[in-house]
Amino acid sequence: MKKADFDLFKIENSIAPKQGRVLISGPFLHDIYFSKSVVLIAEHNDDGTIGFVVNKPVTINVKEILKDFPDFNADISLGGPVNTNSIQFIHNVGNIIPKSIKILDNLFWGGDFDALKDLIDEGIVNSSNIKFFIGYSGWTPNQLNEEINENSWLVTELTNNDLMKRNDNIWSDTLSNLGEKYKIWTNFPDNPS
Repeated sequence: MKKADFDLFKIENSIAPKQGRVLISGPFLHDIYFSKSVVLIAEHNDDGTIGFVVNKPVTINVKEILKDFPDFNADISLGGPVNTNSIQFIHNVGNIIPKSIKILDNLFWGGDFDALKDLIDEGIVNSSNIKFFIGYSGWTPNQLNEEINENSWLVTELTNNDLMKRNDNIWSDTLSNLGEKYKIWTNFPDNPS
């Protein structure tokens, strides 16, 4: 039998991490935050990396966490293991929310929270414009590059629409779109032991 010409679980990154790209976890990351996760990189510089896991939804509403928040039904996810007592948000209305940080064209992080609440009350911002996170994912300088070199992460790009809509299958859908090698990962058991 001919030996395979490739290592099935060797990640081949052709692009580097940068703001606006995403990290797709390899099949061997097994923890509550990063197992089968897709992480949007919101910031990547010499000080480190900040991102949000976009596919770990929780079953509570943002109003249950923030008592003074308008009655609003929006997706909320576990953003990562850092600062889990904070609420972060990404959105596509940076032109009307002051102090928003641009991630990509028409994709922003944070901004003036009081202005956001007013825009929701006025019906200008709806649940399709925003996604909330409990905590965030963070890496110290060079930590993410080390994890990439250890085959923990595949770096790729997704559209704003892919990032903003709720898709519980975004990990497997993205891998399937990256070719047969990565599509096989989608069948890898959660606990292979």
